[in-house]
Amino acid sequence: MKYKNNLLNIDERGVAFVSLNRPHVHNAMSAELIQEMQHICATIESDNRVRVVVLSGAGETFCAGGDLKWMESNITKTRAQRVEETGELANMLAALNGLSKPLIGRIQGPAYGGGVGMISVCDISIGVDTATFGLTEVKLGLTPATISPYVVKRIGATHARRNFFNSRIFKADEAKTINLLTDVVSANELDKAIEKEVNMILKCAPGAIASTKKLIDYVDTHTAADNRIYTAANLADAWETEEGKEGIDAFLNKRKASWTES
Repeated sequence: MKYKNNLLNIDERGVAFVSLNRPHVHNAMSAELIQEMQHICATIESDNRVRVVVLSGAGETFCAGGDLKWMESNITKTRAQRVEETGELANMLAALNGLSKPLIGRIQGPAYGGGVGMISVCDISIGVDTATFGLTEVKLGLTPATISPYVVKRIGATHARRNFFNSRIFKADEAKTINLLTDVVSANELDKAIEKEVNMILKCAPGAIASTKKLIDYVDTHTAADNRIYTAANLADAWETEEGKEGIDAFLNKRKASWTES
């Protein structure tokens, strides 16, 4: 399917390349872009061919946050309409965050506001060393409400307090220090670094990865007692899957597992 504000390409390996495609406005998020991204997430989730997702932006900027014209239009709407609009943004972030396939952020340029939120839902995020970042909502008299659950979880409350309150712009090395970025590379090394992550994932069992994504979310939000029960059952279930049987047999017989790229 063709999209107006995003690009989606799936290669023969099952790698889905998703790109924000509004470079003329630095990939600022509009209502249409947000709705399209939700559709893209549903498409990816339902396609068993897809093993891993790479999220990037067209042009020089990853994402400048919310489109100012979209923000301006919300001023004249009723409160119920504004809640619905921000709810769509929340739904998009939840859809990206909830993908059962690994989501790799290819951060080729600056990210501000909602763009930082999109980075925060990525499982792995690799950015160029020239990129800059900022949580700029309060400078506009707004709050980073919708993105806050993901940003706070990603960088922690201490770093969120500093960066939410002053709209400061910070560089890629600091973004890595506060865990917004997984790694920082030069622009000419970015695609190589992304490909390295992709190739490692393609050597692993897709069902096991999906189960592990759920595992991480569960153990991060439950008590130690609950986790003992859940994790024991999770591993016991994994041994019973076809992937578990295949993976152990492949290891013991020194052969490649069926899901591994030849």
